[in-house]
Amino acid sequence: MATIDSGGDRPPIRRGTNLPRMGDYNESVVLDAIRRHPSGLSRVELAQATGLSAQTVSNITRRLLDQGVARESGKQSSGPGKPRTLLEVVPTARYAVGVHLDPAIITYVLVDLLGTVVAHYSERTPRGGGSDQIVADMAESVATLIDSAGIDAERLLGLGIAAPGPLDNAAGQVLDPPELQGWGSYPLRDRLSEATGHPVLLDKDVTAAVVAERWAGAATASHNLLFFYFGTGSGMGLVVQDTVLRGVSGNAGEVGGLGAGCSIRTLVDEAIALGVLGAEFTVLDPADAPRGVERLATLVTEGDAAAKDLIDRLAVRIGRGVCAAATLLDVDTIVFGGTTWQVLAHHLLPVIEPMVARSPFVKATHPTAVITTTLGENVAAVGAASLVLDQALSAQPTSLLLG
Repeated sequence: MATIDSGGDRPPIRRGTNLPRMGDYNESVVLDAIRRHPSGLSRVELAQATGLSAQTVSNITRRLLDQGVARESGKQSSGPGKPRTLLEVVPTARYAVGVHLDPAIITYVLVDLLGTVVAHYSERTPRGGGSDQIVADMAESVATLIDSAGIDAERLLGLGIAAPGPLDNAAGQVLDPPELQGWGSYPLRDRLSEATGHPVLLDKDVTAAVVAERWAGAATASHNLLFFYFGTGSGMGLVVQDTVLRGVSGNAGEVGGLGAGCSIRTLVDEAIALGVLGAEFTVLDPADAPRGVERLATLVTEGDAAAKDLIDRLAVRIGRGVCAAATLLDVDTIVFGGTTWQVLAHHLLPVIEPMVARSPFVKATHPTAVITTTLGENVAAVGAASLVLDQALSAQPTSLLLG
């Protein structure tokens, strides 16, 4: 589907089609165009931006207004003639829940149509008790989150869950994630849907994170994006030509040896082996590791040379992997995020940024932005909710395929 530039640094707006029986797709095209312009767009500008006829735009905007998803936000004068009425998204018209199942902590967020977090909650990931019991507890936490926010359940589009890989995307299963012991091959998507009564989408945490960046983060204007997630584990979320790459089974972005070398358990174990940390920081449970990482960050800030050397070597490993992937995909933006990244960002970026800048391939024909997510440590949970928003509200070219 062709796209046109919407001007400035904004991402391109998908072109619509005036073929019959394409109303749902066209409605998504118009709503997406309005959402991407916080200051609002007039019906004339919508027709120009989407390639739809003025009558089609008029019909669609009437439906969006009737549904309460859009509203008229004021007038704009662009010269002689009658001022144009601007349209904007109503953020509180719909909501989505996002859940990040991390081996250390489970995070829950409720977001509005613009991806803004309106409620959140987190709890330590249980060890033992069985997967079914954990899912039952998760469903209870989701219900509590929704109730505490006081929103009408009819406004909830659904629930997204971000989980560590590997997974079977089509079947909605996690496949014995290394740090989630005892889960085996578990139908997480369907079990959580049954427990909550809401439709559920499942995706890898790194993929969810990159969807969050495209929806509400620092990289909404990028069409070719790499997200390096650094939490309990690590991995890469990938966007090429405005399309999220998932692979055949939904496991694109697994980084093999790099991921193992960049796990916080490995980092803390290495620090203990070198005497940088004491044995009291030994990781017996994934939830134990962040304490060691925070201590390492403090030691670097205090000028501990051994701790700084350890973190610098970690940064070089990450930098090499990111530069290789950025070269392979020819991206223009590299975003870093995740719970561990938030703790070490100030120490890692000064090493990684020059590596990207010096790479003869990454910056050969275009600049490459290197940034930290603006969505904070909950980026994967926001991404899980964004999966729902993206599927429900964004223009999906696959919906144009005729049976």
